[in-house]
Amino acid sequence: MSKEREEFNNVMSRINEMLETMKFGSVTLIVQDGKVIQIEKKEKVRLK
Repeated sequence: MSKEREEFNNVMSRINEMLETMKFGSVTLIVQDGKVIQIEKKEKVRLK
């Protein structure tokens, strides 16, 4: 597997983990030179 493909799979895996544990919020990707360099997760808690 190429290095680029491996990095892509790693990013997608981390995004998937974040989405599975989040009920409300957002995931932001920071991209530099066409590559994801940072992933930010902002989670909101809704009070009833």
